[in-house]
Amino acid sequence: MSLSSDILFNLFGHHGYRGSQKKIIERVLSGGHSLIIMPTGMGKSLCYQLPAIVLAERSRLDGMPMETTLPPVRTPLTLVISPLIALMKDQVDALVEKGVDATFINSSLQRSERVLRYQQIALGHFDLVYVTPERFRKSDFWEVVAKREIVLLAVDEAHCISEWGHDFRPDYTRVGEIRHRLGNPTTIALTATATPEVQVDIIKQLNLEPETVELFHEGIDRPNLELNVEQVWDDDAKYETIVRVRKNIEGSGIVYFTLIRKLMEFSDRLWADKIPHLIYHGDLPRSRRKSLQESFMSEPGHLVLATNAFGMGVDKEDIRYVLHADLPGSLESYYQEIGRAGRDGKFSQCVLLYDERDLATQMEFMNWSNPDAGFYQRVYDFLKNEAEKINAFGIDWLRERIHYKQKHDRRLETALAMMDRWGVIEGTLQPLKVKVMSELPEHLKDHAGLADKLKRDQSKLLTMLQYVKHQGDRKQYIHDYFGIN
Repeated sequence: MSLSSDILFNLFGHHGYRGSQKKIIERVLSGGHSLIIMPTGMGKSLCYQLPAIVLAERSRLDGMPMETTLPPVRTPLTLVISPLIALMKDQVDALVEKGVDATFINSSLQRSERVLRYQQIALGHFDLVYVTPERFRKSDFWEVVAKREIVLLAVDEAHCISEWGHDFRPDYTRVGEIRHRLGNPTTIALTATATPEVQVDIIKQLNLEPETVELFHEGIDRPNLELNVEQVWDDDAKYETIVRVRKNIEGSGIVYFTLIRKLMEFSDRLWADKIPHLIYHGDLPRSRRKSLQESFMSEPGHLVLATNAFGMGVDKEDIRYVLHADLPGSLESYYQEIGRAGRDGKFSQCVLLYDERDLATQMEFMNWSNPDAGFYQRVYDFLKNEAEKINAFGIDWLRERIHYKQKHDRRLETALAMMDRWGVIEGTLQPLKVKVMSELPEHLKDHAGLADKLKRDQSKLLTMLQYVKHQGDRKQYIHDYFGIN
């Protein structure tokens, strides 16, 4: 039995590989770069976790020293770049439970714990380290990883690299530069959804030559999922459908909402009808969100009403239905969310409830998510010139001066988040206490570029609307969109 097969069985408990996993792992171990497009829940993480363990084990078998003082030889390390802080601890905990030497570094750690982990990394501990792309802004982190040989770079949620993707993260644009500084290690990029356009951009942003990257596309077909769209005319019809599905389908389910306010209205109606359920949204305290997710994962038969804040890290096999009470903003988001149903391969239902009024809500969200260059400049000027008042009176004071009478406008939140991601400001956004650290980047002053981004988002929403109106095979429509033959 090979070392890979031995680890596959003894650590992960699998008797064999799924789909292209074996070919991917063999390519990674031979030093080849790969782009992996694989449905959520189909084993993407194994494609870098297993090679990382094999590479570390090989070095130990070759007699590389692993003392507790600085090693004379740089010991091998796999870095996993992920945007999902909430998932890191779960993945690391699962690996550690299997006996794998793994850890994570992110903003959730206290300074003392972060310093300790830095010291351990420098001393040659850990075979895998999970980090956010923002961590590479820190010079002390670079000093630590320079003491190790980075043998593998795994870029998870790789669609975040591309401005053409549906969840763009500015710090991901530095991954190509990061690769170079790390010594251009073997690289594996992974995502569940990427159009042909996004695939090309991922490879470009990684500074890889297309001919050096092998694409492994597992497709997105889930034969056990039944996709339906039901046109409704008001919230009463939506509520009746949710209750009907809950009554007729045994098992756990998720109902996605766009607005927290609307989610809470439906929750009140369910409680009035004595229908038990959970609620999950981004305004809940982190500890509360964690306990709700643990309840959903560990207890059978839960119905959860959620915004799209719920789902990352939800690897529950027996979710029998996923309903969308509102129109999603893109086909990428929709596919990721329905992909949480039926991971055990058994029949599961996915129903999108379409009310034409929801289109206006999504268009408003789109405008909030796409401030223009003038808006960014105005916010920046306030942050730079009125810092004392902003830090004293908070975001509401700033909102009154930015939005005047349009208090429901959420462009300010978008602008602040983007400035934070680009390193323009440092501090806390809730409560708002920040300091301007640099000038606005060209990206946020580019009138044409920001306008193009808005057009792309509008195009994605149009595609979602066309899916709703499609009279043919909806799975084939999705295949065509993602360029799958």
